[in-house]
Amino acid sequence: MTDLTDPVPAGGKKHAPIELIRDLESTSGYWAAVWTMCAMPDVHLICDAPIGCFNLVATAVPDYTDAIPHIHNITPSVMREQEVTMLGTAGAVRKAVEALRQIHPDKTIIVVSTAESEMISSDHRDWLSKMDPPVPFFWSQSLEGDEWEGRDRVLVWLWRNFGVVGVNCVDGVVDTTDTNDTNDTNRLVNVIGPTYGCFNSPSDLHEVKRLIEGAGGKVNLVYPFEATLKDTPRLADSAVNVVMYREFGEALAQELGKPYLFAPMGIRETTEFIQKLGDLLGTRDQAEAFIAQEKKTTLAPLWDLWRGPQGDWFATTEFAVVAGHTYTEGLVRLLADELGMKLHFASGRPRRPGEMNNIQIRETLHKKQPAFVFGSLNEKIYLTEAQAKATHFVPAAFPGAVVRRSLGTPFMGYSGVIYIVQEMVNRYYDLVFNFLPFDNVAAAGQLKEVANPLTAAGKLVWSEAARAQLDRQLEGIPWISRISASRELRAQVEVYAVKHNLREVTPEVVERALVG
Repeated sequence: MTDLTDPVPAGGKKHAPIELIRDLESTSGYWAAVWTMCAMPDVHLICDAPIGCFNLVATAVPDYTDAIPHIHNITPSVMREQEVTMLGTAGAVRKAVEALRQIHPDKTIIVVSTAESEMISSDHRDWLSKMDPPVPFFWSQSLEGDEWEGRDRVLVWLWRNFGVVGVNCVDGVVDTTDTNDTNDTNRLVNVIGPTYGCFNSPSDLHEVKRLIEGAGGKVNLVYPFEATLKDTPRLADSAVNVVMYREFGEALAQELGKPYLFAPMGIRETTEFIQKLGDLLGTRDQAEAFIAQEKKTTLAPLWDLWRGPQGDWFATTEFAVVAGHTYTEGLVRLLADELGMKLHFASGRPRRPGEMNNIQIRETLHKKQPAFVFGSLNEKIYLTEAQAKATHFVPAAFPGAVVRRSLGTPFMGYSGVIYIVQEMVNRYYDLVFNFLPFDNVAAAGQLKEVANPLTAAGKLVWSEAARAQLDRQLEGIPWISRISASRELRAQVEVYAVKHNLREVTPEVVERALVG
């Protein structure tokens, strides 16, 4: 039998090593193309796909990620078995193009390849370019790259095919020596990156716009989310570009040839972002005045929360993050570096060399759970498997069924600092509440019966081994919950011992009482 884990089997031909992948956290280049280009209302996409693949990306998943019931500007070529095995998909694509041109004469029709069409090498670039007018074709590399690479590629492709026209360029890069040197154009700022399927983007975008304007800038284009395809050449008008995500968008910013900054997370990075933007726009005084005002307004709740009765738990509380690199690095900077919380582990997506894969994350969370886990549905499942009832899961990435259309849940900027800290403090209060002793309805009429074992427990003798056994049970519970949990577990053991007429608590009694 051939060992597929060995890249060079004895006497055999070399092959790529087989890697077990568990719980994918990203989609493909095809999804990236759809969720980027369909954000622009003057585009209509033809995906060279069977009807099922169209439904998933255009009507199913966006409903529970972006709260969009149906992406209206996409149509499948409706690839069937006879196209795959005998005819090829060119006929189906041509039929779709001709029909959609009649229905949407004012829109630009673009054809996108899918995993299914790429498997049968349905590259329509040549013949589509000879139609009158030509139809753009985007090879999405659905079989080769993930959605982050795909978004990067499609943004650059859109600029090269629809933006460079009419703009002065040198070797494909915008020539910045011939810009209109007016006050307005010197203050224009593009935001590159927000598309469908970007976690929490409405709130983060709202905050980034607020920071740009506070620093003295004026938002030119939010590309592609608040732009049209016809707006694409206007990307060249800005003085500075802000890239929303570190996962993608930087390639387009480099191609535009203007200074660019990444959207900030945490207090220090947000302050530096505003100052640098002020320097680039020539509005440093306005930027400094904005920072001073923000400390008295937006950031004021942070000082109150820090000095409150819950302030001393920050240094003893552990957290973990599994999300895109923008959120992973930003949360570590804010929570660990600035607020002094303990980092259990962090792993960015797409995964870089040395970062934990999903199998390692699952094993780590099964062994020990921090008080807070920021992540996707994958991490939520792992915590459920571990019955981690004392750990709070905070959605911070897709995949996952979570809607974030409100503008009041940012992670980025000063507002993001307050939102994150506020949510953690509120969840801390929930955590404490869950460990308060209370009588449930079933026991309400039997208070004396329930109370009696606890009263009698005062006569019980705990062996040292039993105390050690209880401590071991507590080690798996986040530190902040252990005081309350210790009381609850001890009472559970003593009630068990009294009900079974025992006079001494031994390790065996602890085991039977807690595990059953």
